[in-house]
This record gives sequence, structure tokens and C-alpha cells, in this order.
Amino acid sequence: MDILIGKYPDGIFDMIFADPPYFLSNGGITCHAGKMTKVDKGEWDKSKGVNENHEFNLSWLSRCQKLLKPDGTIWVSGTHHVIYSVGFAMQQLGMKILNDIAWEKPNPPPNLSCRYFTHSTETIIWAAKNKHSKHYFNYEEMRRLNNGKQMKTVWTIPAPNGDEKRFGKHPTQKPLQLLERIILASTKKGDLIFDPFAGSSTTGIAAIKLNRFFVGCELEDEYITLSIKRINAFIKENKNIYNLFELSL
Repeated sequence: MDILIGKYPDGIFDMIFADPPYFLSNGGITCHAGKMTKVDKGEWDKSKGVNENHEFNLSWLSRCQKLLKPDGTIWVSGTHHVIYSVGFAMQQLGMKILNDIAWEKPNPPPNLSCRYFTHSTETIIWAAKNKHSKHYFNYEEMRRLNNGKQMKTVWTIPAPNGDEKRFGKHPTQKPLQLLERIILASTKKGDLIFDPFAGSSTTGIAAIKLNRFFVGCELEDEYITLSIKRINAFIKENKNIYNLFELSL
């Protein structure tokens, strides 16, 4: 990211989607396939304390801000474990928060401790680079998708289905439908989209499907391999669409 910042001081990306670590893997439990299991997504998801976690969020968000074009926007997803730090960091950096989306999962895993409400939502913050940005919003398309009515900030979208995980599973994989809506809402065909925590590259699949360009970063070799398999399969299975996209540019 620092290399890109040096090369493109005025920014290069039209939109960024980020699904950063939620810092959940600290010995807790959850329900998976009807069974109790430990929350252990990997070393990258372990908390290092409130202050260090926030410094991490400030660090990567500041880089994303620099990489956005003047009118670009960023979407960041998270649970209560991280999203308030993300929102505060955005304010510290002078970003303009546009909306907070409540992504409702219709069939969440039950809360096994029976001491809390069942966690069934994630928050997605949509923000512009700064207060001077003139962000793009595809209002008419969002209204069309919502049966002719203004779309609200509560989105009910199921978790990724089996087909989306046929090449392997990522522990925080987002549904394709969610990324499609985000991309349709805030970009145009031919725009360049970046994901600094690419994972299994759902953002990339959605971008290619909707005739946008994609750049992603990922540290784990396992998920880079998974991303390559998913993207190659999608292009192969939709070769006619992809060829038309190449010709149109």
C-alpha cells in the first residue's frame, strides 16, 4: 500500500471495501454446524488490547484514505468488537461518514451461553475520503432493487451459500450478494476497487461480475490460493460476459 501511495499521491481507487480483523479469537465459544466450537480464526484475529487494536485501525485506514481518489468512498464491516474503533478512526482522519448499514443475517448461530441476545447483525460503515468529496451514489438502482422505494440502512442478506464455498472456506467470508449491492451502490462500470483484507476475494468476484476492476491484498497463502481458484472459475464459467467486458473497455 505504501508503494502505491508513493506512486499515486492523489489516489487511485474509486472504492474500497475492507473486512478487517474483528479481534474475536480470544478463547470464546460459538456454535458451528450445531456444535459448540472455540472462536479461533487465526493469530491475525487475536486482540492485542484496546489501544494497539485502535492504532492498527488508524494505520490501515489512513493508508486507504490516501489511496482513494478525491471523490472515492470506503466501506468497512465489523461487529461491536471493532466497528466503534473504526468509526472513531475515520473521524480522527477527517473522513465523512455517509451511512451505517445494519447487515441482518436471517439465520445466525444461537448464543450458547444464553446470557446475551443472539448476535444477528454486522455494521458496515460507508464513508467518503473527506468532507470535500462528492461521492457517487446509484440512487435509482438501489431504489429499483427495493421495489421502487428508497432503500433503508437495514439489509437482510443470508450468509454465503455452499456454492460460494465450494473451493474452500474462509472464516469471515462475506456473501456475494452483499458485495454486489455495495459495489452497485457506489461505483460505475470500469471503476477500480480495492480490498486490503481480500480473504477469499468475494469483493473481486463481485467486481468482475459487475464489470469493475479489482485489486486485493492478502497475507495468508491459503486464502491467496483460494482466491485464485474462485476468480479463475468465475471467469471460466462466465467467459462470454468477461470477453464482452474486455471489448467494451
